[in-house]
Amino acid sequence: MDNKKVTVPLVCHGHSRPVVDLFYSPVTPDGFFLISASKDSTPMLRNGETGDWIGTFEGHKGAVWSCCLDTNALRAASASADFSAKLWDALTGDELHSFDHKHIVRACAFSEDTHLLLTGGFEKILRIFDLNRPDAPPREVEKSPGSIRTLAWLHSDQTILSSCSDSGGVRLWDMRSGKIVNTLETKSPVTSAEVSKDGRYITTADGSSVKFWDANHFGLVKSYDMPCTVESASLEPKFGNKFIAGGEDMWIRLYDFNSGEKIGCNKGHHGPVHCVRFSPGGESYASGSEDGTVRIWQTLTGPTSQKDSPAPVGNGPNKQLSAVEVASKMEDLHVKD
Repeated sequence: MDNKKVTVPLVCHGHSRPVVDLFYSPVTPDGFFLISASKDSTPMLRNGETGDWIGTFEGHKGAVWSCCLDTNALRAASASADFSAKLWDALTGDELHSFDHKHIVRACAFSEDTHLLLTGGFEKILRIFDLNRPDAPPREVEKSPGSIRTLAWLHSDQTILSSCSDSGGVRLWDMRSGKIVNTLETKSPVTSAEVSKDGRYITTADGSSVKFWDANHFGLVKSYDMPCTVESASLEPKFGNKFIAGGEDMWIRLYDFNSGEKIGCNKGHHGPVHCVRFSPGGESYASGSEDGTVRIWQTLTGPTSQKDSPAPVGNGPNKQLSAVEVASKMEDLHVKD
């Protein structure tokens, strides 16, 4: 067993069911934030640097499969098995709007300009809601070849990226025509798709491989085989020189982007890892697992062995806030049923 460069994470408790999605906000004047989606129906907001719990969004009646924050971390969105996507005030926890669907909603994503919310799921329909007119009917783009698993915007909101739960490949949809203009071919269904911070790469996880695609010309740049089935991968956003991957064997592995060499290996979860994401500055990364915890790991800094490391820090919802700026920003936080 390879224990090279093992670090001890911050352990964020609070969810009572598996954590299936994570999303970091960009850096804001108040720092950056991390939202987690769980099968327990309650997305949670945390300080992205410390892992301190800020609030819980209450209102869904089923598993929450996807979550995201807008560019300024002022609003959150979530997609649920209760046939709805919800828009939340990230400062107060209030539900701002609920968008009804006819089946399970699996993915959601804010547009870069924050005016639109994109959703998709078992109906095989992309829906685009105008957040300036939330009661207006959404634009619907049909003919997805399968149940939608992941969604993302790229090219300044001119292109939509989607993958399916039951077939391989990533589809690129042109927003103007509503048609598929390109497909990134994979053998297995893509369980994670991420657009890099600089807009150069699309990072995908499918089966036991992690692939990097040119986000402008759509060619395959690199493909690396993983030692297990991976569910998620993320490219370091600042330098783009390393990436992480997590999956069935409960490890989170850190790799060199250019060579594919493994440079770090972290274990702490007690169940498969469903999602991994780098923080906006690349100094840490988060993982969400079947075991119901979120763990935040430092990127190759700090102690290198369990023996020399401090005990893991717990950051559950009953923990008093320690980040002054977050406490100040969220002092009026409340949540609604």
